Amino acid sequence: MKFHLTAKSSNVKTGPMPVSITTADTCPNACSLKDGGCYAKSGPLAIHWKRTETQGVDLSEFCAKVNQLVDGSLWRHNQAGDLPGNGDYINTKALSMLVDANRGKRGFTYTHYDPRIADNATAIEDANDNGFTINLSAETLEQADEYAALSIGPVVTLLPIDQTENTVTPQGRKVVVCPATQRDDVSCMTCQLCQRQRNTIVGFPAHGTSKKKAQAIFFVKR
Repeated sequence: MKFHLTAKSSNVKTGPMPVSITTADTCPNACSLKDGGCYAKSGPLAIHWKRTETQGVDLSEFCAKVNQLVDGSLWRHNQAGDLPGNGDYINTKALSMLVDANRGKRGFTYTHYDPRIADNATAIEDANDNGFTINLSAETLEQADEYAALSIGPVVTLLPIDQTENTVTPQGRKVVVCPATQRDDVSCMTCQLCQRQRNTIVGFPAHGTSKKKAQAIFFVKR
């Protein structure tokens, strides 16, 4: 498990904020995108992700770098990779180290670890309660409803490639299509919706070179 922190991203979608990558061995079994559809497995990001395996730092050094960010800094954890963990379970001790390093900062991330597993749910809720925003990543609108009902953190969901309008889940929860995917003048740094504790679900249309595979997961799992 290795980490890399970029002090100022050149990605126009995130904006010039600090961003991180964690090696792929953290990606959980619950993520259907592991077998096809993951946007991070292609393009320039895939190169950086692979390089993290040999050039990344350990958790203690990474946390020290996060701790040194200016108080109030907005930063995105894991452009690629997931929370510390292995297979099905989050490494709660490692996550606690990240939460502590983030104190005074405004870190946010996403996870595909199954939040219906009690230990995972407790760890995710604790992180959200202590200032490190972890969005639960759903793969369908139905699953977004299920995750939202847990009330342990904000929820995001996969959407079809051509989804451009806001929508609702089967149970009537509002889904806002990620503004940065729809407008060139919006980035994570200007939007900041995913960093907030909120009831609104954020939807991400399938994107990247494997977007058709990602979209297929959305429809098949429904």
